[in-house]
Amino acid sequence: MNRPLVNRCLGPWGHVAWRDALQFSALAGVLVWLLARGSAQMGYHWQWYRMPPFIWGGGAPGPLLHGLAVTLQITGASLVLATLFGLLTAFFRLSGAVLARTLARAYLETIRNTPLLVQLFFIYFVLAPVLGMERFASAILALSLFEGAYASEIFRAGIVSIHPGQWEAAYSLGLGTAQTYRYVVLPQALRRILPPLAGQAIALVKDSALVSTIAVYDLSMQGQSIVADTYLVFEVWFTVAAIYLTLTLSLSLAVNWMERHLRVGR
Repeated sequence: MNRPLVNRCLGPWGHVAWRDALQFSALAGVLVWLLARGSAQMGYHWQWYRMPPFIWGGGAPGPLLHGLAVTLQITGASLVLATLFGLLTAFFRLSGAVLARTLARAYLETIRNTPLLVQLFFIYFVLAPVLGMERFASAILALSLFEGAYASEIFRAGIVSIHPGQWEAAYSLGLGTAQTYRYVVLPQALRRILPPLAGQAIALVKDSALVSTIAVYDLSMQGQSIVADTYLVFEVWFTVAAIYLTLTLSLSLAVNWMERHLRVGR
């Protein structure tokens, strides 16, 4: 098939796709060249052939896959709890009760104005001994509280964006506040807040790397251990970065599919 025919089949978007592909290829080529030049000047000898056993070796998952499993467990549990914390805090912020609004505001200001690493250390070294929590539970609680604070503002913005007429129509049909949230407000708000929620979920995946600071053997901690044993600094961290990138891209694709599904359903 000749080039003009391809362009006619693809239409105006065909030119954009070709141009973007060429630009991406050129950028990737420049980055690879700079990396190769820098490693040559450093006298670094690449040893990629040593990496496969750390991913999969001897018919069993390697340490990096074990670390990925821990990362997925922490991320999944934290995502569920962060969603619950975010919804509850959003409801408190919109509540007519002064105490509920005060508690929600104090939680938001405390979490958003302190670093996640400090919160993680505080929960692990201060609260965990008192509550009898292990490091795994401490990591999940810290991530859930941190991400839940940001998710709550996303939920609140989505709820507030719903036209007041929707509330009036629901009340005129005899629905209570809880039923109005469940059947009228939240389904509409979800379509609007899904993109920022997806960004927050991706941030959660990346923030989970900090749990390695309290000796949770997630993907990052496994990478540090392998580097300490083998000195394969570049190979290990490039592999770890590629795994994180694959994880976040997969999450982005899943959210895009959900957006299309909700749009079609609407």
